[in-house]
Amino acid sequence: MTAAPGASADPPRERTGSESAVTVAVAFGANLLIAIAKSVAAAVTGSASMLAEAAHSWADAGNEIFLLIAQRRAARPPDSSHPLGYGREVYVWSMFAAIGLFAVGAGVSITHGVQELLSPEPADNFGVAYVTLGAAALLEGISFVQASRQARRAAERNDRDLWTHVMRTSDPTVRAVFFEDAAALIGIAIAAVGIAAHQLTGSAVPDAIGSILVGLLLGVVAVVLIDRNRRFLVGEVADDQFWDAALAELASQPEVERVTELRLSMVGAGQVFLSGAVDLVGTPDEPAAAAQLSALERRLVRGRGVVLALISLSNPEDPSLQPRGTANPPG
Repeated sequence: MTAAPGASADPPRERTGSESAVTVAVAFGANLLIAIAKSVAAAVTGSASMLAEAAHSWADAGNEIFLLIAQRRAARPPDSSHPLGYGREVYVWSMFAAIGLFAVGAGVSITHGVQELLSPEPADNFGVAYVTLGAAALLEGISFVQASRQARRAAERNDRDLWTHVMRTSDPTVRAVFFEDAAALIGIAIAAVGIAAHQLTGSAVPDAIGSILVGLLLGVVAVVLIDRNRRFLVGEVADDQFWDAALAELASQPEVERVTELRLSMVGAGQVFLSGAVDLVGTPDEPAAAAQLSALERRLVRGRGVVLALISLSNPEDPSLQPRGTANPPG
C-alpha cells in the first residue's frame, strides 16, 4: 500500500525492526556502563540520589533485554496457529519492561529516599558523584540522540511532529527508549541538584528528596508506557490519517467499484489486520467474484504492513465510505 495503515506512520516492519534493534542495543550498552558507574559512585559517596540513579540505570538496562526479546519474538512470521503473526508479543514484553521500570526504578528510588529522610546519613566524595553524573549524561545523550533520530525520521516521512509520533507509534521499543533516556537525563539533573544541595548545606534532606523525585519521574514514565502497550494489546485501531490512506488505496483497485466497510486493527509494530466490504465493477457471477476478492486480498497483503486482509461483498443498500479528512489527525 502507498502508506502503511497503522496507528502510526511506521515504515515497513523489516526497516522498523532493524532501526529499533540498533536503538535498543545502543541504549543497553549505555545503560549497562552507566549502571555500573553509578553503583560504584553510590557506594563511594553514600548519596541517596546517586543510589536512586543507579537503580534507575539497572532497571533501564534490564528493560532493554526485554525489548530485545520483544523484537525477536514478534518477528516470527504467521503460521497456522497464529494467522495474524506474533507481532503483539512486542507489546507483551514491552509491558514487562514498563512494569520493571515501575517496580525496580521507581520503587527502589522512592523507598530509599523515604528511608534517607527518616534516617539521614552524610555523604562525601562529591567529586566522584559529579564526574559519574557527567559521564552518565554523555552516554545517555548518545542513546537519546539515536532514539530521537529514528523517531524524527519516521515523523518527517509522515508529516507529523516528533512528540505525536513517539506517543502514537505502534513500535513500543522506540517509545520506551525515547522516554527512558529522556527521563534519565532529567533524573541526572535532579540528582546533581540534590547532591549539590547536600554538599552545600550538609543536610541529607535535599539528597533524599532528589531520590524521591527521581522515583516519581520513573513512575510517571512507567505508567505512560504501560498504558500505551495496554491499548495496543486490546486491539487499538488505526487513526483517521491512515484509515483514509487505506480507503483510497482499496478504492483505487481496478476491480473495486466502491468501498462500504473498512476496519484496521494493529497486530504488531507496523503491522495491521485489514477487513472490509466492497462492490465489484460490473456484475461478476459468484465464482468470478470469489476469484476477484481472493486476488484483491493477496494484493493487499503484499502491501507494506498488512499481515492479513479479509474482503467481502457489500450489501447493495450500504452507503459508500467517505474519507474522514481530519485536518489534524491524532496520529
